Formats: sequence, C-alpha cells, structure tokens
Amino acid sequence: MNPLRSIIRRFDDWLSHVEGVEPFTDDPQCIMRIQTGQIEHDIIFSNRTIRSGSRALFLHFWNNHMPILPDGGPDLAYGLRFQRAIVHSMKLIAQHIQNEPSLDEIQIVGGITTFISREQADGGRATFQHLGFTIFPYHRVLGAFGEFWENFYGWWLMWTYNPVSARYRKMFEMQRTEFWMTKENFLDRFGKK
Repeated sequence: MNPLRSIIRRFDDWLSHVEGVEPFTDDPQCIMRIQTGQIEHDIIFSNRTIRSGSRALFLHFWNNHMPILPDGGPDLAYGLRFQRAIVHSMKLIAQHIQNEPSLDEIQIVGGITTFISREQADGGRATFQHLGFTIFPYHRVLGAFGEFWENFYGWWLMWTYNPVSARYRKMFEMQRTEFWMTKENFLDRFGKK
C-alpha cells in the first residue's frame, strides 16, 4: 500500500475515535458509522422545527466499507449496489436506535456530505430524497475557511479509500450539503414494524 495512504488511514482512524465516530455493527455490508451529538442550528422541516442544541445521530460513510468505483466511473450497476448498501445500512441503524436506550433522546438523524449536490439533481441527491431525507444547504459553522479544510480532508479520504472517485471529484468544486430526517420518520421508514 502507498505509504501516504497508510498514514491517512491511521490518521482517519484516530480522528474518528477522537470525534466519537464509531461502528455500531460488525456487518461487513454496512457502509455507515454513527456519532451522537447536538445540532448547532435549527433544522426547519415543513411541519416541524428541530431546535439548535437538540440531540442528533450523525451518519458518516464508513470509508473502508464503501463499494469501490469501477475504473470507468460510476455506472448503473454501481449505483444499484450503492443504493442497496445505503438502505441496508439505514435498516441496521434503525435497529440500533430501537435497541439502544442511550439513543432515546435523539430527535434527528442525518449529517453533512459532499455526496449530494445542493444545486442540481444528481444520483446522490435523488437517492437521499427517495430515502426520505430533506436536503438543506450546509450551515458553515467555521465559515468558508473551515469548509475548505473539510473538503481538503474529504478529498484525501476519497483518494485513500476509493481512488477512482478522486478522479471524478475536483477538490475545489466540492460542496457540502446537509441531509436530515426526524427520528420518528427515520424509524417509520427503516425500523422494524
């Protein structure tokens, strides 16, 4: 393995641990990890507002579990595999929420990603909207300077874990977007009935 990729992997493991981004399952098909915390701004849905400071379950892609992009870039087969992996992961997260009393206070589920375009319809946006998430502009806590460093780090993670994706994503064109759903809606969609 490329030495720089090894260093980035170790740093990502360390930072994830420090930030509390942890696996919640040993299922090798799961492509998400979770982090508990608080939202730092109001999230306004059409029928409800979740206030700043509310408990949240943040979803993070599990880099070394992500399906590897084919050399020719994303195609229909990859898109279907990726969508199935996301749905499977959401069902596992819902089970975890239902079985973990420490998550009773959670009011909202979602996070921040560069996978979804905030300005145009694309596969990522369509997938997350189809799953029931509402897409919001990124609320820059650290401003444009902070977003630059987040994108810088995100691009290096793509290069490390899924190198083909780094060919298709330009670091300076990456934009962060938020995706959220109330816990109740999340469990209605993905929890055991």
